[in-house]
Amino acid sequence: MANSSGRIDGNVHRYRVRVYYEDTDATGVVYYANYLKFTERARADMLRLAGITQRELLATDGLAFTVRRCEVDYLAPARLDDELEVHTRVLKVGPATINAEQVVKREGADLVRSLVRLACVNREGQPRRLPPAVRAALEALSRMELGA
Repeated sequence: MANSSGRIDGNVHRYRVRVYYEDTDATGVVYYANYLKFTERARADMLRLAGITQRELLATDGLAFTVRRCEVDYLAPARLDDELEVHTRVLKVGPATINAEQVVKREGADLVRSLVRLACVNREGQPRRLPPAVRAALEALSRMELGA
């Protein structure tokens, strides 16, 4: 299974990931903190597919996204060599924040559910408003419907 930027289906970004040995604990179960890595990669690629390049945002506007809040429910374990899919939906776009839901699935079953709030900050870590083009891209993504 090749790892790519995933795809956007309606208002859901789908990102595939395989569980490698380095992702697991001594029993072959995914270590809990590694789900955060999986969801971070999925969010970054969702932004990229929406036309938001984080490196360019930092270079041109001096802005970055930081996790302000993260709530995670661990429902079932993933194991070594599992093929997982992270589903990400933008729930709300505020003046300087983004709320997203992320669900890690295996064969359609929910393993981990998380709610994440991202804040837009400058290089010094101070909150800043989302640039209009970024806000518009995220709002469009949150409104997309299947087949749109």
